[in-house]
Amino acid sequence: MSNEIEKSRSPIELEEIRQRYLAVDTSNVADVLDALGYFDQGLSSEFSPFPADSKKLAGWAYTIRGQMTPYGQGGDADKMKACQGVTAGQVTVWSGDGEGICYFGELIAIGMKERGCVGSLIDGGIRDIRWIAEQDFPLFARYRTPVQSIGRWKVNAWQIPVVLRGATSQWVQVHPGDFILADDDGAIVIPQKIVEKVLIDAEALTEKERQIRIDLQAGLTLADALSKYGHV
Repeated sequence: MSNEIEKSRSPIELEEIRQRYLAVDTSNVADVLDALGYFDQGLSSEFSPFPADSKKLAGWAYTIRGQMTPYGQGGDADKMKACQGVTAGQVTVWSGDGEGICYFGELIAIGMKERGCVGSLIDGGIRDIRWIAEQDFPLFARYRTPVQSIGRWKVNAWQIPVVLRGATSQWVQVHPGDFILADDDGAIVIPQKIVEKVLIDAEALTEKERQIRIDLQAGLTLADALSKYGHV
């Protein structure tokens, strides 16, 4: 699936959508996806922010895939090529069978940020966490490790559909151009064809919950709130 939204919207419009997503929570997005029949878009609880106080992650998926592949020292040229293709407003989504090794560290994070990348989602490991934090570069990964990927794990494709570990299913597929949102509650994938519909509904749900919160704090019971709003 091509990244149709990114092709059909101006950079200003894409950034407006991204900024609006930063104002909604993954929990409300998950509820909206359920209502639309997309029940398995949440990612595994193994995905965590690094560092723990990392900012919310929101952006268009730029996918990168690799695998455990023994090779000589000297770096991964394909990883450099993949990262070179990242553009403004995108989140690099890293997939592969790597275990115990980091997919990248601080220097690659700096290189991606300089191209406009707004963060990374890694179904694998990360290192140089303290230094990446100084770059104000949000990232969510499954684990941390000091062990490099050079000689062990190699990029073999990018901007193709990939799979990440899921919350309610074993795998969640991510296409280039899907939308990634991650916060304190976890990470979720919004298929590109419903990105704008989900956003509108999530904004409405956010406002509805704001009103419920006000009523509860004013003394409304949970039972009455459920009767009034149909949702608590």
